[in-house]
Amino acid sequence: MANAAAIAMKVVRKLHAARKRPRQRRAARQFGALPIQPGDIAIDCGANVGDVTAALHARGAEVWAFEPNPVAFDRLHARFRDVEGGHCEPDAVVTAGSHARLYLHRRYARDPLGHSAGSSLVAAKHNLDEGHWVDVPATVLSDFIASLDRRVRILKIDVEGTEIELLESLLDSGMIDRVDHVYCETHEFKVPGMYAARRALCRRLADEDVSHVNLDWA
Repeated sequence: MANAAAIAMKVVRKLHAARKRPRQRRAARQFGALPIQPGDIAIDCGANVGDVTAALHARGAEVWAFEPNPVAFDRLHARFRDVEGGHCEPDAVVTAGSHARLYLHRRYARDPLGHSAGSSLVAAKHNLDEGHWVDVPATVLSDFIASLDRRVRILKIDVEGTEIELLESLLDSGMIDRVDHVYCETHEFKVPGMYAARRALCRRLADEDVSHVNLDWA
């Protein structure tokens, strides 16, 4: 039975990936084509070394980049330290609290920067070492958005496993309405329970007529 379930899930994963790839390409095109005016606010959650941050900043956005992995943040901060309008924060984005455990990739010691993108607040993520984590500062995303003096033009969320709860929090708090466009990767087959959670979120977005959230970022 266990083998049958594993085979069935493997088939589901392959079908899901095949259906999702065209949506991901479309999302990337849409993201790249969004008009940005000088001074528009963009938030990059899970910025890593700042490639998306740099692309948004080059288009005129004032970017707030959040990256809790210490090695990746050092590279991010060095890249934007003297750049006006490029704000780098060594924080995880969360729904509550001021600190969090960031679990590291099981091969992190071999290549800390190369495996930094796999870090997650979710210990059960498939490629992590539950015994290897660092304490990191955290920012409540809904509170941060509420504190801004302008709307958020673009919010990108790619944080390796807590995307659904962050979006649920933004919906609950009403802060989703202060953002023009959301692009999010959901890692539905990397974290237990995320596939069902994504389906539930899609239903909620449809029920509440929220059309500016794209879950096909990659």
